[in-house]
Amino acid sequence: MKKILCIGEALIDLICTDKGLPLSKGQHFLKKAGGAPTNVAAAIAALGGSVELATKVGTDPFGQHLVDTMQSFGVSTKRMLQDENYFTTFAFVSLMENGERDFYFNRGADGQLNRQEVEDIDLNEFSIIHFGSATGFLPGPLQAAYQGLLQKALRNDIFISFDPNYRHLLFRNNTQTFIDQAWNFLSSCHFFKLSDEEALLITGRLTLNDAIEVLMEKSKAIFTITLGKEGTLLGLNGKTEIIKSIPINPVDTTGAGDAFVGAVLYQLSNYSFKQMKELTLENWKRIIFNGNKAGARTCEYLGAMEAFKHLSSDIFK
Repeated sequence: MKKILCIGEALIDLICTDKGLPLSKGQHFLKKAGGAPTNVAAAIAALGGSVELATKVGTDPFGQHLVDTMQSFGVSTKRMLQDENYFTTFAFVSLMENGERDFYFNRGADGQLNRQEVEDIDLNEFSIIHFGSATGFLPGPLQAAYQGLLQKALRNDIFISFDPNYRHLLFRNNTQTFIDQAWNFLSSCHFFKLSDEEALLITGRLTLNDAIEVLMEKSKAIFTITLGKEGTLLGLNGKTEIIKSIPINPVDTTGAGDAFVGAVLYQLSNYSFKQMKELTLENWKRIIFNGNKAGARTCEYLGAMEAFKHLSSDIFK
């Protein structure tokens, strides 16, 4: 089993616990370690995988909290660079009475991870690279680091995984930039995961069936589209199949998609690059079903990192 490299955002989610209040009026906030690729790395490690996280945090207590949290799961943090010139990134979130989210993103250190800082990564150590955050498509050094590492992975025959994690609140007036950059990864990667909403947005189609046709036409990758309680759609070699979901009474769905991706990558890391590309439909159906199990387990606990403590490869039995 070779290592998996996750690259992208590492941040602190500050969740307003004063229900229904906008951020301007909230008084109480709950601190949670987060960031999509950070969650994926934690899930892989919790399952027993070997994983490293490439990101940047501040030297402040919040950056140290993120490093400590990753180390507690067994994630290699030698690429979690602590930079005294930048504060750790924060995402403030409050759930309003109408169901909408009041969101404020205070971007700091993770957006400053630059191309030079990832250029010297020895890809011979890794079998898989996972790109997993929409913040990598925002202007800044991380965008260039993403693009540079993608090209390096393609030159070195590394299995590439991609999850765009689109957030409308980050791209309100410029979704086309997100779509264009997403296609660069969708057309290059070997595996990607989308939500049904992301599939429609990125393809510009009105129905999921039409979106699937576009994805199959423009990408050679194996892909999944999460459909909530309906399960997960698997796309492989021009065919699709729905892999059933796991019935649960959800407590919190935060991090479920990241746990799913982490479980998929953990299973793939048992194979060589050549073997991964030769996996059959039956192999992939089992991998995705196990991913659904990991996502379901995560939904049974409050908070992603807390939920990941309850992940282990035993759930695949």
